Amino acid sequence: MELNILTLCYLIGSVTFIIGLKMLSNPATARKGNLVAAGGMSIAILGTIFLYEEDGQKLGNYGWIFGGIAIGTLIGFLAAKKVKMTAMPEMVSLFNGMGGACAALISIVEFDHLMERPPFAEGFTAFPPLSFLIEEPAVPYGKILIILLGLIIGSVSFAGSMVAWGKLNGRVKDFSFKGQHIFNIVLLLAILGLAAYLITNITTTNHVLFYVIFALSLLYGVFFVFPIGGADMPVVISLLNSFTGVAAACGGFLYDNKVMLTGGILVGAAGTLLTILMCKAMNRSLLNVLIGSFGGNHVKAATAGKQQGTYKEISLSDTAVVMSYANKVMIVPGYGLAVAQAQHACHELEKLLESKGVEVKYAIHPVAGRMPGHMNVLLAEADVPYDKLLEMEQANEEFATTDVVLVLGANDVVNPAAKTDPSSPIYGMPILDVELAKNCIVNKRSMKPGYAGIENDLFFQPKTSMLFGDAKKVLQDLIGEIKNL
Repeated sequence: MELNILTLCYLIGSVTFIIGLKMLSNPATARKGNLVAAGGMSIAILGTIFLYEEDGQKLGNYGWIFGGIAIGTLIGFLAAKKVKMTAMPEMVSLFNGMGGACAALISIVEFDHLMERPPFAEGFTAFPPLSFLIEEPAVPYGKILIILLGLIIGSVSFAGSMVAWGKLNGRVKDFSFKGQHIFNIVLLLAILGLAAYLITNITTTNHVLFYVIFALSLLYGVFFVFPIGGADMPVVISLLNSFTGVAAACGGFLYDNKVMLTGGILVGAAGTLLTILMCKAMNRSLLNVLIGSFGGNHVKAATAGKQQGTYKEISLSDTAVVMSYANKVMIVPGYGLAVAQAQHACHELEKLLESKGVEVKYAIHPVAGRMPGHMNVLLAEADVPYDKLLEMEQANEEFATTDVVLVLGANDVVNPAAKTDPSSPIYGMPILDVELAKNCIVNKRSMKPGYAGIENDLFFQPKTSMLFGDAKKVLQDLIGEIKNL
């Protein structure tokens, strides 16, 4: 009876994951979807703790279990409460890394348990070369395969996510050396080769290879992410997230746990699809992202000698006049808006302009910010209506009829070089066609290049004016100027 109740708990958890994921696709229901999925996970966890039995024995150790849950919940709650929107991508990367670490630890624990059982506990040293083809092999090859997959994928996800976390908060710099991609390929092949050998030749004397594979996987995760920088970090985070999902699904196979398997598959599939969509939005292949080092030193070297024209500045008072008497204004948010925590001031400017009869909309590029959906989350926090957020294709159709485009901290996603300069590293990447508007006002702190390290041709075009300063202060002063008109 208890087994049937536990199965029901897992079924409820699996269904809530699917429902929650569906609700996350719409900002109006995203918060509720998150709570639904969390509720299903809680049911599955409590069901496992109190109802799971093996050989007639329940889990026990409730003090350790609930102590760990309490500590983890407290740390997660405080971290999520205190994190700034600018630090949200690095927190996502950090939490994703913890998921990969858990999957790797599960593989390590299960491997140790396996080595303590017959035939290994009886001093197992050898077996016929093709014994895995017989009906009842002495060694559970399928289980060893799943354990190794969880170990490798989880370790790569953990190490890679930690490097990504360091890159996003500025503690780790881009690092590459000549022939690094070849080194990475050789390292990956070595890991896979050792894993294949261990699966078919595991004994009590060579099981130390398992920990060699573990160490090499961590090393590969580090060198896998090291050379990748600039505008490709959102893609890498999404890819590593899918890795963690696959590693968690391996844990589900190991424990025959339906809810763990379902959750892992959903995360893995969603992360993979998001990675593909982001690569499509950048008009680049995933292979190009992984070996291109987009935003690395070679990009800066390629653009260092490029001569640009002159730019013109615009005053706050002139900006206020231009925007107040416009028919349509399009706002393009970027990472600079997040850095300044200016989303609420931006929403206030939007409401003020609308009170004067100006139509205001937002143009959102798929890879704006430091993680997928960064700008959507940022503006949702300020209660900006979702129907005002236009995707890139929709926005590009409206720029030609827009009087003023206000670019707030966005850089690479509005760079016309992506369409006009074949020598540019971002050539071919779809961008927001802000240069089609009658006037383009760009707010930046300085003329420094964006996150990808590429100079922006937009800043030197005749219809573009630069409005320098912190986004939040500039917007607040702009609101004051408009009110005084």
